[in-house]
Amino acid sequence: MTGIAVLGSTNMDLVVYVARAPRLGETITGRELRTVPGGKGANQAVAAARAGGDVTMIGAVGNDAYGTVLRTGLEHAGVDTDLLHTAEGPSGTAHIVVDDLGSNSIVVVPGANGTVTALGPGEMAAIASADLLLLQLELPLTAVVEGARVAHAQGVRTILTPSPVQPLPPELLDCVDLLIPNEHEAAALTGTEDPRAAAQLLLGQVPAVVVTLGAKGCLYAARGGEPVLFPAPEVTAVDTTGAGDTFVGTLAVALGERRPVPESLAWASSAAALCVQRPGASSSMPYRHEIDTA
Repeated sequence: MTGIAVLGSTNMDLVVYVARAPRLGETITGRELRTVPGGKGANQAVAAARAGGDVTMIGAVGNDAYGTVLRTGLEHAGVDTDLLHTAEGPSGTAHIVVDDLGSNSIVVVPGANGTVTALGPGEMAAIASADLLLLQLELPLTAVVEGARVAHAQGVRTILTPSPVQPLPPELLDCVDLLIPNEHEAAALTGTEDPRAAAQLLLGQVPAVVVTLGAKGCLYAARGGEPVLFPAPEVTAVDTTGAGDTFVGTLAVALGERRPVPESLAWASSAAALCVQRPGASSSMPYRHEIDTA
């Protein structure tokens, strides 16, 4: 079983469903509110666990009611939460608007995630003993860089999702084996809207890149080869929240099982396609048997 350490955020997602997103200064009426455990780190952890990974979550929740629910949800998914600390104050929250096309816009309030500024011996040991480390940018950058350095020093394969997008310091990129931005993040990091050109520029900083393109699939590029486009399954999206995290968590399991890259990307794309056909984030993520039969 693939050992995966996830150093990342745990949020409660407050999801509002609307016909269309409001414009600036506009008030509209939504038709439904759902409260769903989420956070990019926790989402990737759940996706990896459901896909068959042996997953450890490193991060923090608050000492509020959300914190209890978030921890319980991870444990029910089979994620080890011994290194998910409880901090004074509120848990992180994500305020999500989903329209009738399944598109979303998100505002994240870090809460307890903001207390994760450094790693202790237990966190370092968990990273060092894993096969892969998954990172995102919803924790303070100091902790993300430290986690990447520990993994790199121990030869642990490190995958970074650069979201929310921000400038990436060289000391972080030097420790990343695979960077997985979506097309908008790739454009923000490189200044070009062309995913192929963006991928080539990013290869100057990391060995391999997967640019996710939503319904168009994903673009894989590695040093020494030509970028390859892998199409996504054709489905009708209900809610795209969590699809990218489903892709990353599932891909990590496949790569840890030493599957070929094309097979791994196809498997992860199938998982993401299943996710978007269901509402919610972690609640919509498929199990291994579902992905295998998709």
